[in-house]
Amino acid sequence: MGDAHRIGVVGLGVISRAYLETLAGHPAVRVTAVADLDAARSAAVAAGLPGARALPVDALLSSPDVDTVLNLTVPVAHAGIALGAVRHGKHVYGEKPLAATFAEARAVLEEAAAAGVGVGCAPDTVLGTGVQTARAAVEAGSIGHPQSASAVMVTPGHERWHPHPDFYYTEGGGPLLDMGPYYLTSLIHLLGPVRAVIGAAGRLRAERVIGSGPRAGERIPVEVDSHVCGVLEHDNGALTTLTTSFDGVATTAAPIEVHGESASLSVPDPNRFDGEVRLHALGDTRWRALPVSAGYEEGARGVGLLDFLSAGGRRADGELALHVLEAMTALLRSAAEGRRVELTTTARVPAPVPLTPARVWRGRAAAGPA
Repeated sequence: MGDAHRIGVVGLGVISRAYLETLAGHPAVRVTAVADLDAARSAAVAAGLPGARALPVDALLSSPDVDTVLNLTVPVAHAGIALGAVRHGKHVYGEKPLAATFAEARAVLEEAAAAGVGVGCAPDTVLGTGVQTARAAVEAGSIGHPQSASAVMVTPGHERWHPHPDFYYTEGGGPLLDMGPYYLTSLIHLLGPVRAVIGAAGRLRAERVIGSGPRAGERIPVEVDSHVCGVLEHDNGALTTLTTSFDGVATTAAPIEVHGESASLSVPDPNRFDGEVRLHALGDTRWRALPVSAGYEEGARGVGLLDFLSAGGRRADGELALHVLEAMTALLRSAAEGRRVELTTTARVPAPVPLTPARVWRGRAAAGPA
């Protein structure tokens, strides 16, 4: 990338800490500006980043010292910040989902294409050794022809641990739009794009109680469906059954299983970068762990942005994020209308990630030993 690529961060909530741990001090990038609706928070974060300035949001989006905007705002703000960055000629990389609605997300990509700037989007956990090792096994033919998959995410809700969980239960939130991107992005890596969906959904509680922080005990309204399930029809004919829920306590189901003609594959939690990949071949009596064979070792939030900025990367790109978002919003529409919904988008399956040691992607190989 030559000179360090200049990053401006908008949104300094909980997830920003993980990104900054990865990006601050990386030789390929430099955080030059930060912005948040809370000016005091912005000033405090900037004080801990040599060379970074605390700016108002509009000033950061137009700053000549920013090449790419890292958008870590709440979902309903994703499109507005992304469009603001694009209109100032900036690349933008954002947290998932790409936008709160499919129409907004499509507008972001259309304007970015017209402006000649790039759009990237989380999740980047799927670029770690867990999902990438599983993908390598599928592509090597270890399970035979893939025929089906299951994906399950069940939690009692993020209000138990997040001090300000309101956005999880408003437009752009809910278990599907919040956690679904990890699962659907992984499934596209494993099985390819989706052509149609059938969904069902429910909202089992009208309120949630914040469980931690200064607002503990406060009740917040639930404005979105909190249990969503459905079937994904992949282009290759494989069928995935999907469940995402904020209405359960726990589950023993594997996060993702892929079933082929000759074996089944257990894939670790796609909200993590690593985890054990297990294979159960036809005729075997037990599951066996597969050795790590692909992905960014010791992956961390922000590796997708580094990949996005690299010459041969761009695996966490806007086209894939748009397709994932359409699949999710189509599931919700299918649930509301009681019918099968065909998708209007597709996406290329990103290039696989070769096994990449942490010292390499963190830039220590070029910078010398730590």
